[in-house]
Amino acid sequence: MSKSANLPLPGESEQLSLGVDGLDDILRGGLTADRLYLIEGMPGSGKTTIGLQFLLEGARRGEPTLYITLSETEAELQAVAKSHGWSLENIHVHEVIASEDFLDPAEQHTLFHPSEVELGDTTQNISSIVEAVKPKRVVIDSLSELRLLSSNPLRYRRQILAYKQFFARRACTVLMLDDRPDTFDMQIRSIAHGVISLDQTDSDYGAGRRRLRIIKFRGMNFREGFHDYKIRRGGVAVFPRLIAAETRTLADRLPVSSGIAALDMQLGGGLEEGTSTIIGGPPGTGKSTLAAQFAMAAINRGDKAALFIFEESTNILLNRTAEVGIDLRDAHDKRSVMIYQIDPAEMSPGEFAQQVCASVEENNAKLVVIDSLNGYLNAMPDERFLSLHMHELLAYLGQRGVTTILVGVHQGMIGNTMSTAVEASYLADNVLLLRHFEYNGEVRQAVSVFKKRASVHERTIREFSISGKGIYVGEVLHQFHGVLTGIPTFVGSSLNDSE
Repeated sequence: MSKSANLPLPGESEQLSLGVDGLDDILRGGLTADRLYLIEGMPGSGKTTIGLQFLLEGARRGEPTLYITLSETEAELQAVAKSHGWSLENIHVHEVIASEDFLDPAEQHTLFHPSEVELGDTTQNISSIVEAVKPKRVVIDSLSELRLLSSNPLRYRRQILAYKQFFARRACTVLMLDDRPDTFDMQIRSIAHGVISLDQTDSDYGAGRRRLRIIKFRGMNFREGFHDYKIRRGGVAVFPRLIAAETRTLADRLPVSSGIAALDMQLGGGLEEGTSTIIGGPPGTGKSTLAAQFAMAAINRGDKAALFIFEESTNILLNRTAEVGIDLRDAHDKRSVMIYQIDPAEMSPGEFAQQVCASVEENNAKLVVIDSLNGYLNAMPDERFLSLHMHELLAYLGQRGVTTILVGVHQGMIGNTMSTAVEASYLADNVLLLRHFEYNGEVRQAVSVFKKRASVHERTIREFSISGKGIYVGEVLHQFHGVLTGIPTFVGSSLNDSE
């Protein structure tokens, strides 16, 4: 595409990047230039950080920038910048803070109310510095001070309208930061061209949840709803809400082998690209090992795989799979398989989805394993819509031809007490069920294909075993009844030992 294709049409304004990862995507390109915007949120929600990122992006593009602070000192802003590894060398910081002389009783005004004098002085101060710097980007921090100085809502609204006209005539794009009061300030919301609301909630355990949403953005389409974000060294990172419907495609799906001939036969030729599969069963049946086998088969085909693990460490996973003949360590060293150890107390659903998508888009993973689905659900117990989050993620991966394996642990070991935390048929295209059964005083495992959307499959139950040689799927268990219940009954005379 030529450069001219990105230029605004006559009568249109260009869009400016905020310099915040993910936020430009939500805004479909960034802010409309030469407008006034409001960023509202309680103290500590990241307003100052976003403001600085906005100005740093402008400075990077060679634009004059201005940070007007009515509450924090320049030294405090420098400390914030230093904590993120930034330099404010190319940003003009201007303090509009009451002098310590104001504490002297002799300096107090008696003819006019102090707020009237201070508001006039503040307005003159801001006007003068803008005329001197001639900035393209301005941040005003914060509106709380202007609201107090204005003393009544009518005067406050007129003051904000005057600022809006003043900056518009000078082709400035302005971010006004506001410590949101208990009741939303509709005065400034109605005046601003766009409103970004920052929200933070506490968690009973682990890190709190931070979300933002676009309340208003005149004349522009944007991605609605709440979006998770995080404040970390380097600034605020936003994780746009995943909308799978935006990426729908039609394509042929090739079969994906497990690397085990008998299991592929049971699956009707293997899994299909772009499908999701739950491997379910009680603890100890080999679910994680079978998921690792699918990853190893993908690597052997020349594809890349990504494993997201909640319950065990990377080291334990590599050692455990190596002992059963699935050597992922060499592939891990060569980055053919990427293993992400998820800290369940520190990650939001949006951040997790972004990390999974990045493994596909940036590292070209063709198979994704989430081990386990229970760990994902338990990691975020306060979230009410985790199943919807997962549904959107699986649809998104499927539309990119990625095969997804979900490990689901059933509660209980045997019998009718076994249950699952999620509705498998809603989330997955395929369901593989692993079960324990007893034969001659020995606990063994069985595997069955409970559901498969894309093709026909065997309705049989086969023996399943794991040894130092790897995974073995044996003959059909014709002589058992009740294997799926976890309380099987052997009705035959003998059972062939597995290899």
